[in-house]
Amino acid sequence: MIPRPDPSQETLVLNMGPQHPSTHGVLRVVLRLDGEYVLEAHPVIGYGHRMHELMGEVRTSSGFYANVGRMDYGGALSFGHGHVLAVEKLAGIEVPPRAEYIRVITTEMNRIASHLLWFGAFLLDLGAFTPILYSFDDREFILDLLEHVTGARLTFSYHRIGGVARDLDDKFIEGTRVFLRRMRERLDVYDKLVTGNVIFRKRAEGVGVIDKDTVLKYGATGPVARGSGLAYDIRRVEPYSVYPDLEFEIPTATEGDSFARYRVRLAEIEQCLRIVEQALDRLPDGPVQAKVPKKVKLGPGDAYQAVEAARGELDYYLVGDGSDVPYRMKIRPPSFSNLSLLGEVCQGVLLSDLVTIMGSLDLVIPEIDR
Repeated sequence: MIPRPDPSQETLVLNMGPQHPSTHGVLRVVLRLDGEYVLEAHPVIGYGHRMHELMGEVRTSSGFYANVGRMDYGGALSFGHGHVLAVEKLAGIEVPPRAEYIRVITTEMNRIASHLLWFGAFLLDLGAFTPILYSFDDREFILDLLEHVTGARLTFSYHRIGGVARDLDDKFIEGTRVFLRRMRERLDVYDKLVTGNVIFRKRAEGVGVIDKDTVLKYGATGPVARGSGLAYDIRRVEPYSVYPDLEFEIPTATEGDSFARYRVRLAEIEQCLRIVEQALDRLPDGPVQAKVPKKVKLGPGDAYQAVEAARGELDYYLVGDGSDVPYRMKIRPPSFSNLSLLGEVCQGVLLSDLVTIMGSLDLVIPEIDR
């Protein structure tokens, strides 16, 4: 329930958004304040609802694919990966090994770009301008590489049912190896610039503590859950694609505060670099696209596919009736559950700390307003 003014109390009801820059999209948070302290915080969503799931039930799987990148513009390739895996599972299509390795390489590069986007925007929300210049410099390096192979820089439409649209060439592979070396050095710069900064630590340490019970109650996933000590990552707990063949760790922290979530994401960038390097070293020869009929028949039956997106667990559930159009489609994005705990976590915090907490959740509003 959205709070209403209470004449018996000296409180203020304030709308934060849906045009506030720190909400990073059309998210409205209705606040009841006692001075600068938050008594209640109620997220109000739906300003950007586009009916993606309904569109998925009236279009062929190939025709719907362009929609998935519009849900999470920061990590579009993870959303595309989950979609094609679900369709392939329901249609019984086997993907060539080289295509799966390419999917993992490009998706992990996109995950790094997403974390860099969050890093710069999070610090900008807190008043630090310099970090976003560093993070976007590195992010542009990734986008140049991804543009070379996919033709896009943001809402990628690179995956195909049965493979990928284009093979990797030497320019992409060599450029990616250069980026891997560069990014490892830059992580040290980020640590010196931000992690040890006393102003940032005062703004983030002990702010927005989320315990394990709250994570489980709301179904939060991704760095939000891992920052509270839960080593839950779909790439490990429900392995898919070629991730079982690759060695990487699941970074966690136990403090559960905004600073812990920050540290987890930086550590995840390092693990993404490990994954990409191994995948490049093991990249097999062969085709990048299976032979797929013009009309991909779905079912009859159903299929469920979970993947680890940049912000947490992403689930696709498809029901097919034997036609080339899904009978039902359900998408479970991570940001909706991660946002749901905001009201409970923000009770009693300062208004300025609310900005820190929201930024540490790394919300992407279009995936909430599907």
